[in-house]
Amino acid sequence: MPVIMGTAGHIDHGKTTLVKALTGIDCDRLSEEKKRGITIELGFAHMDLGDGNRLGIVDVPGHEKFVKNMVAGATGVDFVTLVIAADEGIMPQTREHLEICQLLGVTTGVVALTKADMVDAEWLEMVEEEVAQYLEPTFLGGSPIVQVSAHTGAGLDALKNAIRELIAEFKPRRRSDLFRLPVDRVFTMKGHGTVITGTMISGSLSVGEDILLYPQKTETKVRSLQSHGETVETAQAGRRTAVNLHGLEVDDIRRGDVLARPGTLFPSTVWDIELTVLKSSHIPLKHRREIHFHHGAREVLARIYLLDREELQPGETAVCQARFAAPLAGVYGDQIVLRSFSPLRAFAGGRIIGPVGHAVKRFSDAVESLKMLTSESPEEVAATQLELAGADGLTFSELLTMTNLESKALEKTLGVLNGQQKAILFDKDSRRYAGGVLAQDLSDELVRFLVDFHANDSMKPGILRGQLASSWGRDLPPKLFHFLLERLLKKGDVVAEQEVLRLKGHKVSLASDQEKVRETILAAYEQGGATPPNLKDVLKPLGMDFKQAAPVFRLLQDQGLLVRVKDDMYSYGPAVTVLKEKIVDFFATHQEMSAPDFKDMTGLSRKYLIPMLEYFDKEKLTVRVGDVRHFRKRS
Repeated sequence: MPVIMGTAGHIDHGKTTLVKALTGIDCDRLSEEKKRGITIELGFAHMDLGDGNRLGIVDVPGHEKFVKNMVAGATGVDFVTLVIAADEGIMPQTREHLEICQLLGVTTGVVALTKADMVDAEWLEMVEEEVAQYLEPTFLGGSPIVQVSAHTGAGLDALKNAIRELIAEFKPRRRSDLFRLPVDRVFTMKGHGTVITGTMISGSLSVGEDILLYPQKTETKVRSLQSHGETVETAQAGRRTAVNLHGLEVDDIRRGDVLARPGTLFPSTVWDIELTVLKSSHIPLKHRREIHFHHGAREVLARIYLLDREELQPGETAVCQARFAAPLAGVYGDQIVLRSFSPLRAFAGGRIIGPVGHAVKRFSDAVESLKMLTSESPEEVAATQLELAGADGLTFSELLTMTNLESKALEKTLGVLNGQQKAILFDKDSRRYAGGVLAQDLSDELVRFLVDFHANDSMKPGILRGQLASSWGRDLPPKLFHFLLERLLKKGDVVAEQEVLRLKGHKVSLASDQEKVRETILAAYEQGGATPPNLKDVLKPLGMDFKQAAPVFRLLQDQGLLVRVKDDMYSYGPAVTVLKEKIVDFFATHQEMSAPDFKDMTGLSRKYLIPMLEYFDKEKLTVRVGDVRHFRKRS
């Protein structure tokens, strides 16, 4: 089982010396480190555990000026070895490193009481007691404290055994199969080109894969891989990994960039976070305060927006937002650390609950929804992420980053939510989901729209599908509109008659006087057949003008009983259908049709013949070519 151990502790307490004694590897590789005798950059080593497995080790600097490097190295470690020199005991960076590990979610470790050969037995016993008391309320309370000397070798075997016992009972925190490798070092190797190293926090990577460097989304390819100093074809999560990248220069990559597969991370300038201010902090965190923000191996400036208060007091936890000048790529559950400007020290930390921040107004109901993202229930987190995403919804890939679940676990979770009507798959092609509550609200809104439509124009049988999409559904993704409509059609709440949509139970209703008008108008046109009466002659007996009678004319058109031939000329619908059938029959044996042909066929006078020919042109049954018509379908 791949496991990463990190060191922590004050400067000159022997972290690097201890790692060399355990592994034979000197983590101080820089000439300045050799010259000054202190660790400046991160160092990396590995140790054989004797059971075929190797322990990856990240050695961090202890000097207060290099705490940002320490944070970069501590990200992704599974447990910590806290190094405390017996001749000095607990010092400032002992405290700060311990707090940083706590903020990064480290939950277990061992304590190495180094330089045991430099003090007498009585002093050593007193320091060990002091250390045990100090650590009692921390995550290292009750952890093994091993007295060790890297120079004499005393206690090294006991420390190795304590580490083995810890690993035997250790359960890694990693849950996602989403490949991510934060870059903590980049360099050039002669004959190989650009190489990056980092702790693979999830997923796996193979030689030859096309990958991206986030957040800039730079394309590259894996030329070769090393894991714990050995060349491999595939590297797994939980291991220190070196990746030889194709086509990139050292200047193209920065510490904190993240390697991941295309389309799997979604950089954002706003993150929703759950934040805790350390009890040891002397001042509260104020709304809109600018701070040093650490995520993975990256440090940036950020501004913190408190959503339900003006200050976050020491020891308090709240949901808030971090805003950045440029996008960052994160995943739900990633740990973060905040450091103040003056004094420059870690004072708060927490985790990401929304790697693509939501538009949330302070002191609004949406803040309460954000708090639901701190739940331990995968179903509750996924459902809340969907509801907060609104009508745009989230793809399966986006949900992986918004929940940090394995693919199979997410599929199972979405299946449960679908059965509870809390999630809907409205776009199968892109695997895009929306919240079930939102979908029901939109369905109810669509029904209310149709209720209002029928109330405003009761003589219309319904609304055209295209008109509904352009009026009510114009702000929705087309596939979501289609999903909602089809669901209402399937349930029978909405009825479709060809392209006309109406609510179940809606019937065209006319007042008694309007019904008499309808009967009179229809009788006049039915009597005229293919030779329609003059519009004024139809309206005169009714004592109405066309504006007053227009609703009835529209109703008769919607019912197919009248056809508008041109501006003020209407014909009886069934008679026009007969004319259409005659034209189709004529073209079954003829290539073209002249106006005289149409006259012989129908007996219409020129007054009606030309408008009717132009009507059939407009309806795309025929097309005029010179003085004759061709059958459009044949053309």
